[in-house]
Amino acid sequence: MAEAVARTIAHGGALVVEAGTGVGKTFAYLVPALLCGERVLLSTATKTLQDQLFDRDLPRLREALGLAARVALLKGRSSYLCLHRLHHARQALGPEAAGLLPQLAEVERWALATRSGDLAELTALDERSALLPLVSSTRDNCLGSECPQFGACHVVHARREAMAADVVVVNHHLFFADLAVRESGVAELLPTVRVVVFDEAHQLNETGVQFLGQRLGTAQLLDFVRDALATTRAQAGGVADWPAWLAPLERAARDLRMLAGPLPPGTRLRWHGAAPDGIDGAAWQQALDDLAQALRSLVAVLAGVGAQSPDLARLHARAQVLAERLERFARPCATDAVRWVDVGLHLRLLESPLSIADTLQQRLLAPDGARRAYVFTSATLGDDAALRWFTEPCGLAEAEVLRVDSPFDHARQAALYVPRHLPRPADAAHGPAVAALVAEAALRLGGRTLVLTTTLRALRIIGQALRQALAARCEVLLQGQMTRRALLERLRDGAHAGGGCVLVASASFWEGVDVPGDALQLVVIDKLPFPPPNDPIVEARAQQIEAAGGSAFKEYFLPEAAVALKQGAGRLIRSENDRGVLVVCDPRLVQMGYGRRLRAALPPMRQLQDEAQFLQALDELAAATRPSTTDRPSA
Repeated sequence: MAEAVARTIAHGGALVVEAGTGVGKTFAYLVPALLCGERVLLSTATKTLQDQLFDRDLPRLREALGLAARVALLKGRSSYLCLHRLHHARQALGPEAAGLLPQLAEVERWALATRSGDLAELTALDERSALLPLVSSTRDNCLGSECPQFGACHVVHARREAMAADVVVVNHHLFFADLAVRESGVAELLPTVRVVVFDEAHQLNETGVQFLGQRLGTAQLLDFVRDALATTRAQAGGVADWPAWLAPLERAARDLRMLAGPLPPGTRLRWHGAAPDGIDGAAWQQALDDLAQALRSLVAVLAGVGAQSPDLARLHARAQVLAERLERFARPCATDAVRWVDVGLHLRLLESPLSIADTLQQRLLAPDGARRAYVFTSATLGDDAALRWFTEPCGLAEAEVLRVDSPFDHARQAALYVPRHLPRPADAAHGPAVAALVAEAALRLGGRTLVLTTTLRALRIIGQALRQALAARCEVLLQGQMTRRALLERLRDGAHAGGGCVLVASASFWEGVDVPGDALQLVVIDKLPFPPPNDPIVEARAQQIEAAGGSAFKEYFLPEAAVALKQGAGRLIRSENDRGVLVVCDPRLVQMGYGRRLRAALPPMRQLQDEAQFLQALDELAAATRPSTTDRPSA
């Protein structure tokens, strides 16, 4: 892999590498990138890998290779402390937010000592804390060069470091945000480089379509109201009755959210016509009209005070941008895009292209004489030799493709069990049956179990059933009860505590979870991870394939399931000494014809034929990890 990366850097072009777990893909691209002597941009999907590259991998390699390459870490604006907003945070906190004052005091103490301003340094601060938006900035509310703290700004400092560095570590969100900004004619945020490496590239398309589309949320509108109340009260209190001017916008935003009703978080509503599915068209249009009127009024009144301070000028500009975004959603959806509404605590209106192929072809891959080199790598990029699941939506049909298998001996280290006696996945009894299987297995193993569900509903059903079944005998953790980092630390520590630990999770835990050793020996997947057919993006992509004469099931649903299954299975064996069992609680994997293709996407594990073999495998794992009498301290 390193030779292929070096060759691509030398001659230019695009290289796509699927590197199985244990290959050492990080060093395989870092070594040639560091040795090439050119400026290099490294992009990851997660901040976790970003920090790992910057704090651990790059320093070790620079020392080993004896290089003096200058390395910079650059994250999105909201990842840094905003000194200006911190200065006003106490004023912005209302009486109802008094509980955040201790957190704010901790941030204020840290702000005096931090050099980078990277909020990740505040490990005790929950990443979901309501305080974070008050002490960080967004593109919407940043004052830019007009800010009184511009000279000390952590974001400005990070960007200056990036512009002067030999190697810049960013993430896909920031990369596409910059691509979108450059396309709109705003100043470039990232340095122009010839060599770009995308790690965790399997997330590239989904990240890209988010940033290359249009977005407007009720959370944005309510954040604007909150910021406007605080700013106008301090800087233009006697000019107008600001609460009265802002109340219609707050009311209209909340009314818009109420139209969607009490739907579960994560629900996506199609939006083909005048209104999203299930929402009255006249009521929806009235809510949009009310929002538009409220924003027009605020744009007009803020225009009269904008010259008084940078904060007021920024509020005026934000109101204009929000009005323009709302106007975009009042017009029909673009023909090459899909529009929908995300429902949660707030409502988000979204319109996105179906893929990033055209953008990457035009903005990145078009020949310009610079022999640009692009490397795209991940442990999972498809289930066929051409890796079409990844290359087609990313416009990389002409790229060189390399697949490097994992060096682990999966046939010896891991086993696959598909219980045939369980109810069908669509049956209401399926979730409780999965929980019963997991409960027995976890007791035999002493925890050491990760359950991956395909839906949040299944997570709740299985999690609650497990807590009832295991009670005080084994700790059951559910995604959402604490931060991701804390959950994984508890899972690692649980292997050495009485009773052990079971973690039930969904969504993001299907990838990026790295728990080597005997802390994780059983991974259970509740059912085959086919994309939900009623999801607006899934539906639009399927219709596009069918309209072109293809089979949506074979060309879209099966590859998506294969890749997701491969990612979930990859949580089990993380080192050459790991041992474990993968359980897929969906008999379709062995009973349906397409199951052969899905099984082929998995590592070559030995297959357990029945429950007796499964229980025997668990007992063998438990015996191998149980301390022997000679290991125990004497009385």
